Amino acid sequence: MSDFTARLSGRTNWKREVAAPLRAFLTTEAGSSGVLAGAIVIALIWANLAPGSYDGFWHTDLAISFGHRDLSLDLQEWINSGLMTLFFLVVGLEARREFDLGDLRERSRFVLPVVAGIAGMALPVLIYLAFNHGGPGAHGWGVAMSTDTALALGLLALVGRGVPDRVRVFLLTVFVVDDLIALLVIAVFYSKDIALMPLLTAIAAFAAVLVASAYGLRKPFVYVVLGIATWASLLTSGVDPVVAGLAIGLTAPAYSPGRDELEQASGLFRLFREQPTPELARTAAVGLTQTVSPNARLQRFYHPWTSYLIVPLFGLANAGVTINQDLLARAATSRITLGIVIGYVVGKPLAIIVSSAALARFSGGRIRPLVGWAGVVGSGTIAGIGFTVSLLIATLAFSGPELEEAKLGLLAAVVLAAALTWLVFRVAALLSPPRKAKALLGDVDQLVDLNDPVDPERDHTRGPESASVTLVEYGDFECPYCGMAEPVVRDVLKDDDLRFVWRHLPLSDVHPRAEIAAEAAEAAGAQGKFWEMHDLLLANQDKLQSADLLRYADELGLDPQRFHDDVKRHVAAGRVARDVESADLSGVSGTPTFFINGQRHYGAYDIETLTKAIKTARARAAIKTDDLGPLVRRRSRRGAES
Repeated sequence: MSDFTARLSGRTNWKREVAAPLRAFLTTEAGSSGVLAGAIVIALIWANLAPGSYDGFWHTDLAISFGHRDLSLDLQEWINSGLMTLFFLVVGLEARREFDLGDLRERSRFVLPVVAGIAGMALPVLIYLAFNHGGPGAHGWGVAMSTDTALALGLLALVGRGVPDRVRVFLLTVFVVDDLIALLVIAVFYSKDIALMPLLTAIAAFAAVLVASAYGLRKPFVYVVLGIATWASLLTSGVDPVVAGLAIGLTAPAYSPGRDELEQASGLFRLFREQPTPELARTAAVGLTQTVSPNARLQRFYHPWTSYLIVPLFGLANAGVTINQDLLARAATSRITLGIVIGYVVGKPLAIIVSSAALARFSGGRIRPLVGWAGVVGSGTIAGIGFTVSLLIATLAFSGPELEEAKLGLLAAVVLAAALTWLVFRVAALLSPPRKAKALLGDVDQLVDLNDPVDPERDHTRGPESASVTLVEYGDFECPYCGMAEPVVRDVLKDDDLRFVWRHLPLSDVHPRAEIAAEAAEAAGAQGKFWEMHDLLLANQDKLQSADLLRYADELGLDPQRFHDDVKRHVAAGRVARDVESADLSGVSGTPTFFINGQRHYGAYDIETLTKAIKTARARAAIKTDDLGPLVRRRSRRGAES
């Protein structure tokens, strides 16, 4: 093993650098939920031990001067209208990523999240208005509608341990709709004294962002300047400026880096290696950076800051409410508090469950949730957690005792929704494994990412052809990460219900011996020893010279002359090229890349992660088999009768 590989042993390049966007998003939310919860607790303690100090600190004025112009806000406003813009930027980035790379790239799958998201906001609002119609709290109807994405996903990781990622993906698609509508509500209904000229300036600045994005302009400072101009103009206009973050996030495209772009970047690095000048260093750095999508770059930079600093700061600055006997007595009969609690704890889950079931029924099953009944119910209950956006609306709609009652209602809804979610997934966990899998995963087909299906007549396979799970690896015999993945693959191959397929993807621009090694493996395969040569090559990645390959052929007892002639004449070059073409068609640009039952596996490929993904794929395969069972039996009976 090379020194480079040794330094990275135990960790994969995906885990270190480019973890799957959605998986990274979910992991960050789960980790940051504890920080947010801690901030809320600190705010409550601070507000109850020293209420004057809490209010005085967060209402301290902070002004920025530009010549004769001053921008003066208190600390709470700087957080709510300033820093929270970056939180909604991340929400917009996530929404765009789901459209470009996630399940929502099949646009028909966006129908149910849209309907469930709208219903999940409308019913709580109606419940709230039923409590507050004609009363002083009616203006605060927007408080009862929006789910807190960060806190809900974080608490789901705590109360729903073992819940598959598919449930979280379903949740996230519903939440994206939720956040979009919530910000529109803030802009339209909770913005005051709107000034026309600043608003037109904001629209013009955002239009410039759209034009720059459409033409592929990659100058970060341009977007920073236009973003600040949009934000400042909206703030001046009277429209809540957090809308700017969401809108700009939606303009950032997401895509996987292409192999051609990666080869160009590695070429720039080689030029720098030959002439290490500052100019070539800058060119190489820019070339490497530009292979990654703007969406991924922005997510990587902003997401940790928003999750671990900005949202907790928002909770610390806004969650503080002095809880005393008087407030509890008022809240017990307060229309505001009861409307918020019932709206979230009852209205949210009821709306998501009923709308999902109704769509499935009236569409004849064509539009269905991407998860099973437990996933839908659990998604509905955890959606009853409203904090960040709801608290933001509460501060815009209320003040004084009404604001305190609204805050208490939101905190109570968090506790009750989390408890209900734990109960739902606890019940699901008590089911038998097949029933549990169907309850959580459902039976909707997943999108297939592998463009070229496995062909036993052409592909190199290990394991039974009848296996319920097929693991495809695109690999490079000189790639150190493929060498690191090899013992993991060997470990999972102990599973007797797994078929493994190797496809070549020699990255010749960075691994000069990879192409010849792939052809050598095919030459060995022509003599019935592909897998033996495959194992030797991955075990000796630093020894792939021609003499080494001939020595391996001799060790395997191959016909040395035939092997030598096949490699020298590049007999297998076309076979390797077909694998490379299939990789391009499936959007594969790096190695190793895995597909499990046709779906690309993102994230780490350590034994724990890969085994979990394989188990999930097996559970889904079993669900489809069970669904087909009655049909197969009916056809068999009909055949016997005829």
